Amino acid sequence: MRTPLLAANWKMYKTIADAVAFVRALAPQAASMEGRDVLVAPPFTALAATADAARGSRVAVAAQDVYFEREGAFTGEISAGMIKDAGATHVVVGHSERRRLFGDTDEWVNRKTRAAIAAGLVPIVCIGETLQEREQGETLAVLDRQIKAGLDSLTMEQVAGIVLAYEPVWAIGTGKNATPVEAGEAHRHIRGRLRQWFGGAAADACRVLYGGSVKPDNISDLIALPDVDGALIGGASLDLRSFLEICVRSRK
Repeated sequence: MRTPLLAANWKMYKTIADAVAFVRALAPQAASMEGRDVLVAPPFTALAATADAARGSRVAVAAQDVYFEREGAFTGEISAGMIKDAGATHVVVGHSERRRLFGDTDEWVNRKTRAAIAAGLVPIVCIGETLQEREQGETLAVLDRQIKAGLDSLTMEQVAGIVLAYEPVWAIGTGKNATPVEAGEAHRHIRGRLRQWFGGAAADACRVLYGGSVKPDNISDLIALPDVDGALIGGASLDLRSFLEICVRSRK
């Protein structure tokens, strides 16, 4: 049985003080959330302080991106080793905003994923189609391409230990979300491809989250789907009360 994961992606929001205050308020609530894992992904500036605030609690901490080189003349980039050193245990890779706004390719997603694993981090690998791709009936083909390229060269054991996040690009920050039927079809397809390409054990262990305008009023329908193992939450995770409500309603 896969334990649901509720991951708060704060994007470019929250100062260090904001992030620390949020985690300190969240930690005692998370302690009583049986059967669910909780994670926050602050901006890089707040990563170490957030990890310090979360230490000893049931709140995990992720970075929002990573560069695939270990070190070097890469101004502005952050390596997996640096993220690990700051106290994080996870890292988001290939978010649609990184792909769309900053040019992350499937190849870069793969290199970042492998770098994260090599450093002992758990990558949360994001995949999903644009509105144009969905309207043209290309959703499943896009998912196939992103899974195959993004997870290239990973072993069955490595795939079992990562997290995938299906985030239809057209539903991110728009207030729209995939219907349970649409989300169920995509997650079922992803699970089937994992089983086909990496084996049953990896497919059964790998958690696949839904991301895309997740809110307290739709999480119950989404989490009820057999292949949905939690959510990657953006705007609704910035408010503590909203995020807690999502967590409470996410029990399988």
